Amino acid sequence: MTAALLVSLLQVLLVLLGAPLLVGAMRQLRALMEGRVGGGFLQPWRDLLKLLRKAPQHPEGTGAAFRLAPLLGVACCGVAAAAIPLISTRTGLGAAADLIAVVALLTLATAALALAGLDTATAFGGMGASREMTITALAEPAILTAVFALAAKVGSTNLPAIVAATLSHGARLASPATLLAAVALGVVVLAETGRLPVDNPATHLELTMVHEAMVLEYSGPDLALIELGAAMRLTVLLGLWSSLFAPWGIATGAGPARLLLALAVFAGKTLALGWLIAAAEVFTAKLRLFRVPELLAGSFLLAVLAVTASFFLA
Repeated sequence: MTAALLVSLLQVLLVLLGAPLLVGAMRQLRALMEGRVGGGFLQPWRDLLKLLRKAPQHPEGTGAAFRLAPLLGVACCGVAAAAIPLISTRTGLGAAADLIAVVALLTLATAALALAGLDTATAFGGMGASREMTITALAEPAILTAVFALAAKVGSTNLPAIVAATLSHGARLASPATLLAAVALGVVVLAETGRLPVDNPATHLELTMVHEAMVLEYSGPDLALIELGAAMRLTVLLGLWSSLFAPWGIATGAGPARLLLALAVFAGKTLALGWLIAAAEVFTAKLRLFRVPELLAGSFLLAVLAVTASFFLA
């Protein structure tokens, strides 16, 4: 049990320290493809350290929702990182490492940030909060349904059990149900992390902002936590996707050599997925807001087809 707890702690530290590096790598690749120099892999960490040195400023009239949302977002992503088998199937949370619990944690972080946007009583904050909750309401069912396609074959929604079963039966990854679920969850990851074509993380145009509209009033250490939480959320969701549909390299034990190898493989897989998203964004335009529900409805339909196929082809 002690070794499993150390594995979970290692996963949390890996996501905490590596998430800004992943964002920096994605920005650097996009800059190079667009003919710009870019700030380098370490630029997000430089920005975070600069923000941490500033004095926090809280808008007048805001309450606990505004002040606690940044910390709650980081904490929820940290617990999710401890639950998902990113580098080993032996996590310290055991039966608590459940799909529904992980989705609930991510939804809690989103709801907290939406409440913070409403707490500012600004037009942009309320607009961003309403848009974010609309996207979340459409995306969360697709996440649950997509992973249920894999859970149905195992008889459990426990994520380590699903990954362990996939590792022992690698042929399942080539099944139609798994492929449909992979596409459905991939679309949801883009929506949940505010990437193109759902949202543009680099925009500050008021009429198109979703995530940025909720955090306009944040500054200093609070803004640093917001940026760190967003980077951790991206890393956790990419890690969830790779663990479910590309679980190669995940250790089934807690040996130091296996964990080091699994850590390197996880970093490589996550970086490859991040670069794939960054490269695709160069050639992708943002969808109009009323087209986003159509995209997420399509991903939910794919997830339902995946569940159906998993039962009929079992």
